[in-house]
Amino acid sequence: MEKQLRELAEYVQGEVVGDGQVVISSVAGIEEAMAGAITFLSNPKYRDKLPLTRASAVIVAQDVDAPGLNLLKVANPYFAFARIMKLFEQKFHPPIGIHPTAVIGDGAAIGEGCRIGAHVTIGHHVNIGARTIIHPGVVLGDYVTVGADTLIYPNVSVLQEAQIGDRVILHSGTVIGSDGFGFAPMNGEYAKIPQIGTVVIEDDVEIGANVTIDRAALGQTHIKKGVKIDNLVQIGHNVVIGEHSIIVAQVGISGSTKLGRHVTLAGQVGVVGHIEIGDDVTVAAQSGIPKSVPEKSVVAGSPAVDQTLWKKSQIALHKLPDALKTIRALERRIRALEEQLSALPADESAS
Repeated sequence: MEKQLRELAEYVQGEVVGDGQVVISSVAGIEEAMAGAITFLSNPKYRDKLPLTRASAVIVAQDVDAPGLNLLKVANPYFAFARIMKLFEQKFHPPIGIHPTAVIGDGAAIGEGCRIGAHVTIGHHVNIGARTIIHPGVVLGDYVTVGADTLIYPNVSVLQEAQIGDRVILHSGTVIGSDGFGFAPMNGEYAKIPQIGTVVIEDDVEIGANVTIDRAALGQTHIKKGVKIDNLVQIGHNVVIGEHSIIVAQVGISGSTKLGRHVTLAGQVGVVGHIEIGDDVTVAAQSGIPKSVPEKSVVAGSPAVDQTLWKKSQIALHKLPDALKTIRALERRIRALEEQLSALPADESAS
C-alpha cells in the first residue's frame, strides 16, 4: 500500500512540514528506516538520531523541528505512529467462509463475512458475530457467544457458556473458561467444588498468548471493556478486572479479587484472593499484594507498601553491610571498655 504524507496527516489529524506529496509505502524504526518509510520520534533519548534517519518522513511532537526532513507534527507521536502502522499492517487470515474440515455443532449461528479456519470445532448453539476471524485449531464450547469483528488465533479454547465481546483479540494457546481452582478439604483429602459459573469478556479486550482465565464457581469471572492482558497471565475464578486496566506478563490474580478501572499490574505481580484494588492503582513488577489497596496508590515490594517507602527501604538495604560492620566495631569497643572497667580497683571504678 502507498499513501502520500498529506493523506496520512489527514488520517491522524496532524500537520505536514515539508513535502506533503512524498509517497510512503512502509513503516520502520528511526534507525532502520529507508526511503519510502515513515518513522517516529517520541522518546527524547533518540533525538540525536533524527538528523541521521533515512526515512522519507518522521512523525514528531509539535515542538520538534528538523530542517531538511519531512515532518508530520502531532500531539502524540507514538499514538499516531500506531494508527499509521495499522494501515500498513499485513495479516494472514483464513479466507472468508468455513473450511471444510471445521466441525459445526447443532444450532450454531455464524455471522456474515466470518472466516473459520481448518480443524476448528464449534459446539452446539454457539453464536458468532459478523466478520469474526477464527484461526485453525480453535475450540468453542457449547453455548459460547463471540461478538463481531473478533480475532481468535490458533489453538485457543473458549469453553462452554463463555461470552466474548466485539473486537476482542485472543492470542494463541489461551484458555478461557477452564475450571476455577476450588477444592474443599475433608478428612485429609480434597473434594472438588463444581465450577458452574462462566466468563464474560467485554468489548475491545486483548488477551495475550497462553493466558488462563478460570470460570467462576458461581456467577461470573468478568473482564471489562478495554482491558489489555499480556502473555502467561493466570486469572482465578470470580475475578473482576475493571475497564482499561493493564495486566503485564506472568501476573497471577487469585480468586474473587476485584480490580478497579485503569489499574496497572506490572510483570510477575502476585495478588491474593478476596481483596479489592481501587481505581488508578499501579503495582510495580514482582510485587506481592496481600491486602486491599486504596485507589490511586502506587505500591511496590513483597509485601507491597507505598512505593516511596519501598524505595527508601531498598536504599537502606544496600547500606546494611556497612552498618553491620559499624555495629560489630562498636560492640568490640564496648567489650574492651567493659574489660578495662572491670580490671580497675573498686574505689577507682566507683569514682
